[in-house]
Amino acid sequence: MARSDSQSQAKSADKSISQPKRSSYYRRKTWFPLLLITPAVIIILLVVAYPMVYSVYISFTPYNLLRPDTTLVFSVDTMFRNYQRLLENKVFWRSVVNTVLFLAVTVNLSFLIALALSQLMAKVTRGQGIMRTLLMIPMMFAPVLVGFQFAWFFNATVGLVNNGLISLGILQEPKAWLVDVPSGMISIMIASIWMNVPMLTIILLAGTLSLPREVFEAAEVDGAPAWQRFRHITMPLLRPFTLIALTVLSLDVARAYDIVRIMTGGGPANRTEMIWTYAGRLAERDSQYGLASAMSMIGVVLGVLFTLYLFRQLIKSRVVY
Repeated sequence: MARSDSQSQAKSADKSISQPKRSSYYRRKTWFPLLLITPAVIIILLVVAYPMVYSVYISFTPYNLLRPDTTLVFSVDTMFRNYQRLLENKVFWRSVVNTVLFLAVTVNLSFLIALALSQLMAKVTRGQGIMRTLLMIPMMFAPVLVGFQFAWFFNATVGLVNNGLISLGILQEPKAWLVDVPSGMISIMIASIWMNVPMLTIILLAGTLSLPREVFEAAEVDGAPAWQRFRHITMPLLRPFTLIALTVLSLDVARAYDIVRIMTGGGPANRTEMIWTYAGRLAERDSQYGLASAMSMIGVVLGVLFTLYLFRQLIKSRVVY
């Protein structure tokens, strides 16, 4: 009996000794990952969070870069004055219309071209890797380089498009593609489509190759034609990948500041002005940082709402194979 009591006391002593060691181990296991991500969190707070909060703040002030003291002018009565001025600004509404038109045409045409390319590449049995490598070449170019490239293509004097069309006898004299209406907007759309189609094609091709082949084989055995297989099988199963691709593409196109700024600068006479180019011009040329920040906040809100809508559609379209 005494021996059993001594054994139980020894076990309890061992447990009491090992308990602090185990708890300290779990504490280290909990805090060590947090310690690793701390530098990244600090950088995100400094680079993303602080500028965002500061932009929201100055959007409610009449901040002008030439008058630094205006950044401290904040009044509840006048905090929405910048937004009121934007709603009464005709150039702002033109930039909104141009932005919506640019997004609608660019995203839809890019998706249709990428969908066609992905379906054709999915049928290729040899050289598909080489084709995918070549397809990714436009993704390696920065938007600034793409803007300069297509600005040269559509140049009225030495542009490749004018020289080619004149050589073929289609044009008799050079055309100012980046100045005329609606060729200025069309030129920007072509540059954006060329840059974004490869990424979209890769996403749709990956989705197409991951679809279950049994469904297509069964439909083919039942005698379903190719168009019906594509419409009733491929597109519904490809919908999650489509929504992901459209979300990424929409956010990418919505940041096409570089291309528009380099090719047309929003001109002539604000005919190709976008929300982001107009906000940049207000900040850089007119030093109206409060008004430019208010316009940026409107663009951010619209982008977030559109992204939330696409994510809701993505959640609804989940398919369990």
